[in-house]
Amino acid sequence: MRERFWQIDALRGVAVIAMVLYHFSYDLAYFVGLFDVGFFRSGIGLNIARMIGGTFIFLVGISLTISYRRALASRPPGRTLFWKYLGRGVRIFSYGLVITLATWIFAPEGTIVFGILHLIGLSIVLAYPFLRLKLANVALGLVCIVIGLYLHGLNIDQPWLVWLGVRPDFFMFDYWPVFPWFGVVLLGVFVGNWRYGSEKERAAHAAPRLPAIRSLALLGRHSLLVYFIHQPILLGILILLGFVEIS
Repeated sequence: MRERFWQIDALRGVAVIAMVLYHFSYDLAYFVGLFDVGFFRSGIGLNIARMIGGTFIFLVGISLTISYRRALASRPPGRTLFWKYLGRGVRIFSYGLVITLATWIFAPEGTIVFGILHLIGLSIVLAYPFLRLKLANVALGLVCIVIGLYLHGLNIDQPWLVWLGVRPDFFMFDYWPVFPWFGVVLLGVFVGNWRYGSEKERAAHAAPRLPAIRSLALLGRHSLLVYFIHQPILLGILILLGFVEIS
């Protein structure tokens, strides 16, 4: 098993903690009515969510470069790696479809049509042609972000375009369209190729012995599992405390 970069795992661990705290705060507003849930849907509240999610998305780009470089080193001659990343992307995207189904059943008023797992799954496939690029990914990433800002300003009644970034006229609990967020993935790819090149990679494994750092790194390594189980656990706590009734 290859060593992991503790810096990436630890940063992802920080994002996991922020995500759990954010969602718990949202649950207190949405289910308990402790404060106005509208705080999370615009302004500061929405921007906090974007920073947390954007961190995960940025780290996807960095991680893809490391994975790709290692796969290149071990692949048989003449064999393409595209199918490897297609399979991984489809798997993550299918997890997003599970979230879509779950929210459609249990919270139809905010069904997640294209959330962060949908985006990550699709981005893994879309990013494949760009994994060798460096500075070009900065330009391409910024172009994606500008396109996203433009699409978000359009008022088009075409729900099937929401995955691209056209602003939907319905509410979703989680919404991460390709534009602008694929641009953040490409910026992560640039940083991954710049910061975690092969020579630096060999010297990047010495993790601090601080328990807090190791705990964050462990949490970051299991971020997908935490993503799936944290909300049911949080809701279970609220149910046990009597704040949420099961009808």
